[in-house]
Amino acid sequence: MMEVAAVVPAAGAARRMGAAGDKLYLPLAGRPVLAHTLRALQAAADLGIGRIVAAVAPGALARFEAEIRPHLLPSPPVLAVAGGATRQESVCRGLQAAAGARWVLVHDGARPLLSRELLARCIDSARAGRCAVAGLPLKDTVKEVDDGGRVVATPDRRRLWAVQTPQVFPLEVLVQAHRQAARDGFDGTDDAVLVERLGMEVYVVPGDEANLKITTPHDLRVAEMLLGAGGASW
Repeated sequence: MMEVAAVVPAAGAARRMGAAGDKLYLPLAGRPVLAHTLRALQAAADLGIGRIVAAVAPGALARFEAEIRPHLLPSPPVLAVAGGATRQESVCRGLQAAAGARWVLVHDGARPLLSRELLARCIDSARAGRCAVAGLPLKDTVKEVDDGGRVVATPDRRRLWAVQTPQVFPLEVLVQAHRQAARDGFDGTDDAVLVERLGMEVYVVPGDEANLKITTPHDLRVAEMLLGAGGASW
């Protein structure tokens, strides 16, 4: 049995990039953002990752082959599949191509600065029997506000974490979670919340501040600076 299959949702609309276009195909240190993400996963083959599934926009399969594939390694194999209208639907379609794995690792295509150390922490936690998500404790005070901008509560930030990816689960657990969410008409912002809805425990492992999600042109500039300061060497 293959140990780990990675599913990479990469079909987002990237509206906050504005005129810059699809963020996953924008150049980052001379290569597309998505190529960095997939190569980081390929470089961790010795951690047990045996297959990578990129769920791209349905109309972008040819573009993936032309612009991303040339930057990838032959192994572990990267399979491109047509994603869906939402992140959740894209992951669900990716899970179909992850059949045969013991665990599935979900990682956002827009997080290209994924470190080997973070991958190892998440995979090791899964092997220890825990559903694992990367996360960072919040540094700022958080306010809950109503529709008019009025503060209604100040949660205790000591109990609040900003969740990242990777997120790692037993494959059958995540498949069940997605099926239940589809039956309920529930659309979550990450995969962990779907697993939580099954009543299962999910644990946070220390994330990485450099593991930023590229959402705006500013994020792309920050990623460029981080890579220039000793990031990806390929």
